[in-house]
Amino acid sequence: MADLSSLSSAELAHRIAILRDNIRQITAQATSQSGAADEERNAERLFRHNDELEVLLKEQERRLSK
Repeated sequence: MADLSSLSSAELAHRIAILRDNIRQITAQATSQSGAADEERNAERLFRHNDELEVLLKEQERRLSK
């Protein structure tokens, strides 16, 4: 993860929006796919995106609480 302090608030919000959309798309893809390999790949992608989203949301909350 890059240094989040270098992101403007607008850039941070944009990255959050992109991650949320990615998570929505992965979830939609997962419902249309079947097979263990697909499920494992989608689960890993969801885990990575959710992890990054959590970090960005914490940073956004930290900035808002200042």
